Amino acid sequence: MKSKYIAAACIAGLLSSCATKPSEIEAAYVSPTLYESLSCEQLREEATAVSSRAIAASGAQQKKADNDAVAVGVGVVIFWPALFFAKGDGATAAEVSRLKGEMKAIETASLKKNCGIRFETAAAK
Repeated sequence: MKSKYIAAACIAGLLSSCATKPSEIEAAYVSPTLYESLSCEQLREEATAVSSRAIAASGAQQKKADNDAVAVGVGVVIFWPALFFAKGDGATAAEVSRLKGEMKAIETASLKKNCGIRFETAAAK
């Protein structure tokens, strides 16, 4: 009976170490003052560059989340040592968070200058 509780606690701990989906990662704070000195054209160029990097980082993070979900599924159902292959969040998640923060900062700077730059979110689709 005691071993069941220990096993359940171990599985819960490993499940919590799964990588987060990019859509669930919160934006880190990035000060809009970094972008306030840029012209609208420069803001557009920066928005394009940040958006491209965010797409790439989100894709990499989603792949990690998918791989962790498979490892946990296999581990729970078939082979428990597979649970140790769930890697969890790391540098990729931090990059997604930072880039989301940069996008918010660019939007804020754009709003102050009436540049009309807006990033589309998954919820807006």
